[in-house]
Amino acid sequence: MASKTEQTEQEEPRRADGWRRANENASLAEVHQSVAVPSGIGFWKKMLAFAGPGYLVAVGYMDPGNWATDLAGGSAFGYTLLSVILISNMMAILLQSLCAKLGIVAGRDLAQACRDHYSAPVSFMLWVLCEIAICACDLAEVIGSAVALNLLFGLPLIWGVCLTALDVLVVLYLQNKGFRYIEALVIALIGLIGTCFGLEILFSRPELSAVLAGFVPKLEVVQNPEMLYVAIGILGATVMPHNLYLHSSIVQTRAFERSPAGKREAIKFATIDSTVALMFALFINAAILIVSAATFYTRGQHEVAEIPDAYQLLSPMLGVPVASTLFALALLASGQNSTLTGTLAGQIVMEGFLNIRIKPWLRRLITRGIAIVPAVIVTALYGESGTAKLLVLSQVVLSLQLSFAVIPLIVFTGDRRKMGEFANPVWIKVLAWATASIIVTLNLKYLADYFGLTALFS
Repeated sequence: MASKTEQTEQEEPRRADGWRRANENASLAEVHQSVAVPSGIGFWKKMLAFAGPGYLVAVGYMDPGNWATDLAGGSAFGYTLLSVILISNMMAILLQSLCAKLGIVAGRDLAQACRDHYSAPVSFMLWVLCEIAICACDLAEVIGSAVALNLLFGLPLIWGVCLTALDVLVVLYLQNKGFRYIEALVIALIGLIGTCFGLEILFSRPELSAVLAGFVPKLEVVQNPEMLYVAIGILGATVMPHNLYLHSSIVQTRAFERSPAGKREAIKFATIDSTVALMFALFINAAILIVSAATFYTRGQHEVAEIPDAYQLLSPMLGVPVASTLFALALLASGQNSTLTGTLAGQIVMEGFLNIRIKPWLRRLITRGIAIVPAVIVTALYGESGTAKLLVLSQVVLSLQLSFAVIPLIVFTGDRRKMGEFANPVWIKVLAWATASIIVTLNLKYLADYFGLTALFS
């Protein structure tokens, strides 16, 4: 149960530090400050001590939702949308650095910060929106894992969806052994995904000049409604709302010194960690689109948006028997990685917004159930026929919710009362608000096109 009633929360005045109330509970209390950061060690050893959370965050930037949107974008429009992947990744690097700063300086994850800043009704609304985003995200991850199991082993989709619920047990087991074990598993699976797609690029032999040209932004992306729809899907698949809550929490697993100097050092190494990890995500996202464009678009296959179709066509078109197997193996690793981190994010969001404390196994069962039940229903209703459309749609839902996580993050980290000397400088504020503006504008443009209101943007 919450420690205070909603009425008390609404009436409570702001404190001197800018928050409505003191931070009473640690984020992810069972692993809070559980990873030691030794003092008196060199740069590289210190960086290794802080390395890990960024890779858990990067997982969300290469989940099966990315596959659906990247496959659709590559087969339909060639290399054009590589620029969207690049811009989205730069946005992600900036926003995740702000998440790390919030968690380290304020000692709150983003969900706790929203609860401690906004009134109870506003906080509750943000929680509902975030849960919708997590459901949409889980829909992509669960369906992706189920499709991979179906392609590799012939397992029916509905059984594959149910099997992904077992990740709750994996998280519980590894977290009891130590948070570093979760990080090690995630990094190993990322390495597997990267290896698979590195080989796929070699097999598909893309034209280097066309790939480089694809990273240059083009006005056509905004002018073409079909291209814009996929572009917003890529944005939603790349900058993940739940990742903002996740990162602001898991940076607090490091037992760094809570002095200004200690916090400054923690921010530096946490930013390096997330930036390096997100560059791996950029490679994998770009690789998926490049392989799709080089294999399908250049051969006139412009409607390969479904993962099973890509699996069936890869080996015959490339003339490499193992290409399809590597594709499915990477998909399975991606889906399992994403469900692991998605489970943690669900726990953080529920605990942070609602301020509830229940047994870890029950808490994770509840948060997993909220996300996985809709996925089971959708899979049972649509089966294989609609999975690609549902995957792309889920990413658009994520993108539409993104503003409600990004804007509070920018507000909190720019507030000198809350952040003190660590408040965002002017140039960071400009970049952050420009990022938020791009996100909001793209979403409004999409909605205007959807409802036939293009005159508003002409």
